[in-house]
Amino acid sequence: MVATSATSAFFQVASPAPDSGSKASGKLGGIPSSVDARGIRSKSASGALQVKANAQAPPKKVNGTKVGVMEGFKTENETPSAPPPRTFINQLPDWSMLLAAITTIFLAAEKQWMMLDWKPKRPGMLMDPFGLGRIVQDGLVFRQNFSIRSYEIGADRTASVETLMNHLQETALNHVKSAGLLGDGFGATPEMCKRNLIWVVTKMQVLVDRYPTWGDVVQVDTWVAASGKNGMRRDWLVRDCNTGDVLTRASSNWVMMNKVTRRLAKIPDEVREEIGPHFVDSPPVVSEDSRKLPKLDDGRADYIRKGLTPRWSDLDVNQHVNNVKYVGWILESAPLPIVESHELAGMTLEYRRECNRDSVLHSLTSVLGNTGLKDIADPGHVECQHLLRLEGGAEIVKGRTEWRPKYPNRLRTLGALPAERA
Repeated sequence: MVATSATSAFFQVASPAPDSGSKASGKLGGIPSSVDARGIRSKSASGALQVKANAQAPPKKVNGTKVGVMEGFKTENETPSAPPPRTFINQLPDWSMLLAAITTIFLAAEKQWMMLDWKPKRPGMLMDPFGLGRIVQDGLVFRQNFSIRSYEIGADRTASVETLMNHLQETALNHVKSAGLLGDGFGATPEMCKRNLIWVVTKMQVLVDRYPTWGDVVQVDTWVAASGKNGMRRDWLVRDCNTGDVLTRASSNWVMMNKVTRRLAKIPDEVREEIGPHFVDSPPVVSEDSRKLPKLDDGRADYIRKGLTPRWSDLDVNQHVNNVKYVGWILESAPLPIVESHELAGMTLEYRRECNRDSVLHSLTSVLGNTGLKDIADPGHVECQHLLRLEGGAEIVKGRTEWRPKYPNRLRTLGALPAERA
């Protein structure tokens, strides 16, 4: 009864005046509109809703049975009628009015929400806030935007090369997923999963024209093409979303490996049928560097960093070290004077074998013309040779890096590079 009174107080609906000539029956549907199921008569007075409870007459005996008569609830012939039975249903308030009020409130709130200004506050802000990416150019190119986060930049206030490499890897996997080819493996198609096959990278070339900084939004395009008879090539093109300038170009070669035997495998015809329709017939975005990487050992290396070991977080779902981690390990032995005064402009990496979680690695670096920067044929630019190998001597990754000066006017004060061996 309290809930009914409270509901009536919030949702005032004028009731029609009592009709003395209305017919009543013993059924619920025969109750006049001025009297509800609880025997409450309602009427309007000065625009306000008033509720008055009808008193019940003393019971009378009819043929030995007590019969109650409600005041004001009589027929034309003044024949008394028994009230309807008290049930849970006829004691409920008018829920339709309450539902209508709630709906009105939600519609008003939604209207206010839609009127909010969600436009970017400055050019170059998140153009793809959720970074979901999409297929473009006749379904052959995958495009995804990334906002450079504060934790992705280094001491130079720019994104690190490892950040860029992670973006490349992320778009490659999302491309496979968006194309409907993602199986249960790390970038493996359904047919590859049936045969325990995975992709492994054999060569990576990256050219960086400019590094983005915190708050920049970059657009990454990626596509795949055939590479020889038994391989695949994947290319990337990274642009500044605000200016459209090309920031990074990268090209890579991939082959298949059996994840159980850890041996290279040929591409099965069923897998070729899966991936073949997604191949683009175009030259690589980075011309292949066919120069042979010279042999590097402890005797030829200028800088050596020993005792590098993988952590659990360095492993991917295929239980081998993520290829981006190799880049960080290679740069561990790069001389600090070069790292402080130069930025990485390009690199070529050749992946020879994988390492496991128990491996111990050595990082070796040799600087071209390490007699002082003033004696280098192309002043300001430095080239380094790299080797990442196991403690026992087996080669993991061989590489070449090219560096350009961050501050050209300070080159003359740098002097000779110190020798560092560990």
